[in-house]
Amino acid sequence: MNVYIVFFFIIFMGVEIGHIFDSAMQSSLFKDKSVLQTNYTPESIPHRDKQIEQVASIIAPILRGEKASNLFVYGKTGTGKTLSVQYVRDELLKRAKGMDVNIRIEYINCKLKKVADTEYRILAALIELLGGKVADTGLPTGQVYSKFVELVDSKKQTLIIIFDEIDQAIKKIDDSFLYNLTRLNSEFSKAQLSLIGISNDVTFLENIDPRVRSSLGEEEIVFPPYNAVQLIDILGERCGRAFKEGSVSDGVIQKCAGFAAREHGDARRALDLLRIAGELTERDGKTKITEEYIDQANSKIEKDKILDIVETEPTQFQAVLYSIFQLNKQNTNNEEVKFFTGDIYNSYQAICNKVKMEILTQRRVSDIIGEIDMLGLINARVISKGRHGRTREVKLSIPSNLIDKVESILIESLGI
Repeated sequence: MNVYIVFFFIIFMGVEIGHIFDSAMQSSLFKDKSVLQTNYTPESIPHRDKQIEQVASIIAPILRGEKASNLFVYGKTGTGKTLSVQYVRDELLKRAKGMDVNIRIEYINCKLKKVADTEYRILAALIELLGGKVADTGLPTGQVYSKFVELVDSKKQTLIIIFDEIDQAIKKIDDSFLYNLTRLNSEFSKAQLSLIGISNDVTFLENIDPRVRSSLGEEEIVFPPYNAVQLIDILGERCGRAFKEGSVSDGVIQKCAGFAAREHGDARRALDLLRIAGELTERDGKTKITEEYIDQANSKIEKDKILDIVETEPTQFQAVLYSIFQLNKQNTNNEEVKFFTGDIYNSYQAICNKVKMEILTQRRVSDIIGEIDMLGLINARVISKGRHGRTREVKLSIPSNLIDKVESILIESLGI
């Protein structure tokens, strides 16, 4: 009897799933969804002509066989930094073909945990890009540097390394690896090396060792946020390529641009909103994206953004956030729990001892609490305690439906 029930259930479920698959194959709002995805490289980059020209003028001397200045590119997320640098890279390599100059440009994404969380792994990744190989761990770092120098200096060439989201690598390691890389030029007899750093943190270089900054001798370009009108241009161009004609209601592009303009002119967010709204519309079996689906997409992105922040921040950040979670569990009466900086530091120390991690000073932990507050994961209010000075009153502000997911990420990352 049970066998027949299971068999019937499988057939029934198969028919239902098949219906969904058939529907997806027969109708789609999308003409080319890839146009809205982050890895898409457009033929042109609207409203970034000035910045592209600046990047090109700084690295153009390598076409004459000269070393280019180190370059640092800043701007908020989704302001076209990486796209613009990659566009210049591609055009430069096209021009270099047929010329008597050997140019190599390699790209490293410092947000990837298993690539840029230690100096050793960054070097190992670069060596692999250059066609070499070293063990994932175990060798002295000096030996790995020697291997890198040997590979780069094997012929006359100019190597440019693009470090995307370089501030993430500095958070995880320190700024000494930048100094070490720039000093390698004195060890090359045939080759030369330049760096391009891309960062969402405009104050990034202000926080590194002056000796390191001096060794960089860098030039800087700041990418301003897109305004709503510019975002409408970008979305309009992509929308025509991404969706079938008549699939997008009036006002949808303007609403996307409005949301993104409030988020520091983030074009990436605007494109994500449009893509996710299209996917949600399709799932509901509708043929036209309306403003209502933009609201739903915005809510979904906010949830995903919180999980991404928690997963990619350094372990010290995660330890402080987990200590706040631990204090929040003291809520036994379904009342709003508030606690102070000192409580968080005590809980943080206990966690560090448990996972055998370095304990930062209370001042540094206070700075991290400020960062967590700025990202909207907590609400921290400075209050006066009279002659005992001032402290922060903290409460968790992560949506209740994400609490368990966030806690799971923290437990796995910290190895608790």
